[in-house]
Amino acid sequence: MNIEMIRAARARLDGHVRRTPLLNSPSLDAVAGRRVWVKAECLQHTGSFKLRGGWSAISAMEPALRARGVIAFSSGNHAQGVALAAARHGAPAVIIMPDDAPRAKIDATRALGAEVVLYDRARDDRDAICARISADRDLTLIRPFDDAWVIAGQATCGLEIAEQARDEGITRADVLVCCGGGGFSSGVALALEAEAPGLRVRPVEPEEFDDMARSLRSGVIERNERLSGSLCDAIITPQPGAMTFPILSRLAGPGMVVTEDQALHAMALAFSGLKLVAEPGGAVALAAALFHGDEIEGDDVIVTISGGNVDATVFRTALERFGG
Repeated sequence: MNIEMIRAARARLDGHVRRTPLLNSPSLDAVAGRRVWVKAECLQHTGSFKLRGGWSAISAMEPALRARGVIAFSSGNHAQGVALAAARHGAPAVIIMPDDAPRAKIDATRALGAEVVLYDRARDDRDAICARISADRDLTLIRPFDDAWVIAGQATCGLEIAEQARDEGITRADVLVCCGGGGFSSGVALALEAEAPGLRVRPVEPEEFDDMARSLRSGVIERNERLSGSLCDAIITPQPGAMTFPILSRLAGPGMVVTEDQALHAMALAFSGLKLVAEPGGAVALAAALFHGDEIEGDDVIVTISGGNVDATVFRTALERFGG
């Protein structure tokens, strides 16, 4: 991975993804006790940053290989990013999704033209299902985070953060990034290393699924005991990626961990303060900025809202419990 790959991905993404805004709200600043700058990837096509990685990987494929089709596994956001990128490149897409994924994400993936294959997290071997279908149909696997071109595509968000922070006069700050396997946070970290070295990535995870934070502390990859059971489904992974962990070990600050209630509270505050719709996993970085300020230094903090694909019932719960 290097900055040239990231810049090449940006050139391929040009005109196909949105340059999302960096937003500020006095009401969020008041809660956090510092200026909070929100990179609103929930406004991206498909509702999350995942289109960046999906488009980067599929656009980099040889045309003949791409025409045979792609396969991916995802609880919903990577699924939609790959589905849209494949559809716009005229390539078939098969997406392996857990049957307990939010219904809105399953339906949206199908609406984008992908074939969805559901599995039971507790009983089925997802990787075996994916390998069998891939071999039977000669499909190329687009991994959600341990793929160099996926990381490069997601890193383009980091290039935008560097430029937007410069425009606001921000030269030193923590950049809190929602983290599952680490593709987004490691990509952003690589981009900032080259373009804004005064900005430091801090991966943020939900309580009980903090494998990246624990791994960064211990210096070795650690696994989660559970693979499901969190509202923050978008960022639940077994363990950090083999590609992403070394990048974050070198470039990132300590990981941060928030509760589900803090994520729901952040969703309500994002809606009231910025009129943004966030899903729980997409709101954890904002939650860390708002409710864990003692772990952050400086007058400014930059956060990602990485996704907004939330079921109506969950969003309603956030607003009813914490106001909106």
